[in-house]
Formats: sequence, structure tokens, C-alpha cells
Amino acid sequence: QVQLVESGGGLVQAGGSLRLSCAASGRTFSSYYIGWFRQGPGKVREFVSLMYWSGGSTFYADFVKGRFTISRDSAKNTVYLQMNSLKPEDTAVYSCEADKSFTTLRYGRSEYRGQGTQVTVSS
Repeated sequence: QVQLVESGGGLVQAGGSLRLSCAASGRTFSSYYIGWFRQGPGKVREFVSLMYWSGGSTFYADFVKGRFTISRDSAKNTVYLQMNSLKPEDTAVYSCEADKSFTTLRYGRSEYRGQGTQVTVSS
């Protein structure tokens, strides 16, 4: 059974940092793109960041460039999202998603999706 399990969310003050983790299991993701989406209260789900599991370029939404960094530890089968300089508008449920297609993942129609982890940024 394929699973993407997020962790690391929580409550943080504006300007603070959090690191989200996405533990992947149940299959080999070496030929997959994997990334992060978020959905804030009363907002539509939006793309945050993605990368090719086996390495290469990383991609970010404009609103997180310079603040968030996506990375992965292949030995642990885990993808991370380091979030710095957090703002109240970053408050959302962050979910990890994976798909073989860059486009399919980028536009939110991924094959696999985790349950999400709540991030709350107080002002």
C-alpha cells in the first residue's frame, strides 16, 4: 500500500521556521515527481513546491521563493519542506503529493496524496 505521511506542522510565530517531512512508502519513487501543496482556510488548494525524486531542478510558487526549500533524503525515503520567514498567510494544511508526470503533479491531479499537516502562523 502506497503511503505519503506528512509530519512537522504546528504553531509558530511570524518570522519563525518549520520543517515539514513527507515519509513515502509502498513503492519506489525514483521515477516520480514529488511536491507540496497547501490549502488555507477558505482558500483553494495551491501549489507550493516540487522536485524530481532522483534529483535535478526544484520548482517553487512565487510566493515562497527565497523562503522555502524542498529537499529529499533517499536513504530515508523522505521529502522535506524547510519553511523560513513564515507569514500568517502561510497558514494552511500542507500535503505531500507524487506523480510520474510533472504536469499532472504541478496542476494538482497527482496519483498519490497524503493526509496533510496543519501549519499555523500567528502574527
